[in-house]
Formats: sequence, C-alpha cells, structure tokens
Amino acid sequence: MKTTNNIPQGYKNSPLGIIPQEWEVKKLGDITEINPSKEEVSSQFVTFLAMSDVSEHGGVIKENIVHKSSIKPGLTSFKRGDIIIAKITPCFENGKGALLNNITSEYGFGSTEFHVIRYRQCNKFIYYHTMSYAFRKRLESQMTGSAGQKRVPADSISSYKIPVPSLPEQQKIAEILSTWDKAIEKQTQLIEKLELRKKGLMQQLLTGKKRLPGGSGEWKKIAIKDFAIDISLKNTHNENWEVLSCTKYDGLVPSLQYFGRQVFSKDITQYKIVPQYCFAYATNHIEEGSIGYQSTYRNALISPMYTVFKTDSNVIDDIFLYKLLKSHRAIYLYNVMMEGSIDRRGGLRWDNFSTIKFLLPDIKEQSAIADILVSCDNEILLAKQKLNKFRQQKKGLMQVLLTGKKRVNI
Repeated sequence: MKTTNNIPQGYKNSPLGIIPQEWEVKKLGDITEINPSKEEVSSQFVTFLAMSDVSEHGGVIKENIVHKSSIKPGLTSFKRGDIIIAKITPCFENGKGALLNNITSEYGFGSTEFHVIRYRQCNKFIYYHTMSYAFRKRLESQMTGSAGQKRVPADSISSYKIPVPSLPEQQKIAEILSTWDKAIEKQTQLIEKLELRKKGLMQQLLTGKKRLPGGSGEWKKIAIKDFAIDISLKNTHNENWEVLSCTKYDGLVPSLQYFGRQVFSKDITQYKIVPQYCFAYATNHIEEGSIGYQSTYRNALISPMYTVFKTDSNVIDDIFLYKLLKSHRAIYLYNVMMEGSIDRRGGLRWDNFSTIKFLLPDIKEQSAIADILVSCDNEILLAKQKLNKFRQQKKGLMQVLLTGKKRVNI
C-alpha cells in the first residue's frame, strides 16, 4: 500500500531520494576514517601493494610481503580490514580498489595514489558502496587536476552521502553480495586454469612434442615465404569499409568499437585493404604480438603502417598458423629479429618476417591441432561470458540492496 504522496509504505523521502523509514543518510566522513593517521608498525614484515597489484573489479591480485626497512617514507599506510580505492583516473573510474580483510600482515603500505577508508563495524557494507557505479559516477565530476591526471580529493569521499541501515541489515546485505563475490572468484579461477591448460597444449601441440592419434609423418621446417605472399592494396576508391586495429591479445578488431572513438585518419584513401582470410601485423610493433587474422569481412581497412599477407591453403591451415604466430616462441623471434635490425624504427618488414621458419606437420594434422585449440578458445569464451553475467547480476543487486529498494530478511 502506498501513501498519498506516492512514497511506499515503510519508506521516506531523503536527500538521496526514497529510502526505508528506519535508514539514515550519513556522510562517509561521519562514520568512517578517511586516510587515518599512520600508526607505529611493530611487525618486521609488512604487506606492500602497488597499483598493479589491485584488480579493476575490486580485490588484491598480488600481495607482496617485504621487510619494513625497505618501505620508502611517504607511502600510503593501511591496516588489515581497511578499504583502499584508487584516487587517480582512469584507475578510479575502472573500479580499482580492495577490501583488505585477508592480507597476511596486520599492517601494510601502498601507492600514494590510494585513498584509505577505515570502518570499524561492517567494513564490507562500506566497501560495496565504494565499488558501486553511483559512487564512481558521482565522484568523477569532483575530480581535480589536469586531464589524464585527475584525482578524487579526500574531501569528496568524506562528504559522500550514503543511506545507512542498522548494523544487522548492513551485515546481511554484505553477506548476500559476498555470495556473488565467491562465485566471481571461483569463475575467475576456472578461467585461469583453462588458459593455463590452453598454454600447455599450445606448447606441446604446436611444437610436435605431443602428437595426435594418426599423426605420424615427419614435421618439416618451412619459411613463411614458402607458403605466403605479401599484399599491398590501397583504398584508392575511398571505400567505406570497416577500419580495423590490431591488438596484442585479440588480434584484429573494429577500431571504432575498440577505442570508443575515431583514432584513425579522416583520409582513408591511403589505408591498406585487408581481404577476408588474410593476415595483418603492426610492422613497427609486432614484437608485442600485434598480429591478426581477418575472417569477418569481405574487405576491411587497416593503417598503411601494417603489413598484410595471404597464405596458400594447400600448404598451411590459417588457424594453425595464427596460433603459431601468436605463440611465445614466435614473439621471441620477432624481438630477436627487430633488435638485430640496423634501423630499429623500421620494425619487422616482410622481407625479414617472411624468412621465419616453423616446423610444420601435414595439412591434415595442422587442421586437427587448430580444431583443438579453437575448442579451448570457445571454452574460455563461454567461461568469460559466465563471469560477466555474474558481475552484471552483482551490479544489479548492489543497486537495489545498497539503496534499500529491495529489503533483506534479518
């Protein structure tokens, strides 16, 4: 039943909108300590956290245990149970932060780009607020500093208002959200295991150390130039085809979609055409593994700074080759060849790239190996989609539980 002013029964109006009747609106600075004073550290060994040690989705990726004598003056200090959040963009916007309930040492130090929040009651409840979209979005507008180096001031965190239920309800909300965290952690660990398994299979299958049933022929060392030719077709007719970029991990991707804005030239008449079922690599940056396979579009475009080539399908299975070209051994060879180049800025041009040799089985065994590795990729993709689903479900729950729109049974 609702009251005459459209406020549901059991709810009230507040500066943050409609919240449960018994909840209160409080500033974080009134119920927590923001960047508390440093305390005397009695432990000889302490935790150290760099920005890279903290996940963009919240949590500690890596904990470093160091002797306190190695800690430089002026670093951010924290205790077990504190909450840390990145203060600098884009780390803040990407959700870098962690609840330090499970760190090894009672005391720790970290990057000066962390803010520390200390809440002595249900710290998980406050932590979930700091990980919420509302928290990040509202404080983004209060960042100070120049573009690319903006920071969230401590005062903005201190004055940030949240709706606060009773302690038992805080604990219940935190308990429910923790269930999703556990599912997310378990799924993340599964993905790591799947990726490790794929890495092991690649090392075994792409080198012939592990043979598939029926694979008995001798592998032969063949240079890329013996089964591929370079292509240099320009977009002279100014076709409005998809412009691609090459990434280290995902290969060729639509540039607009990947960057969220146009980073390529307005004049695309000098861009190279990448026909379907052709390869392209960043001539100057292939040492990072920036090579891709174009199987999506009949024709696409790529920067003239790339090298494009196609293969003879009677000799090589393209997917097998793509896995080879992205392997650790191949990336090692790119680096060696580029370091030995007289003009390092010239990158790895086709004349040198095409001399790289690989041990190859017959085409039938290549295809069988490619099928196994593609199956691994698909399994990892499905696991990542499930992980993303868990994260979206948690985000939705946070929106309704932390605001009191959905109540919990205590």
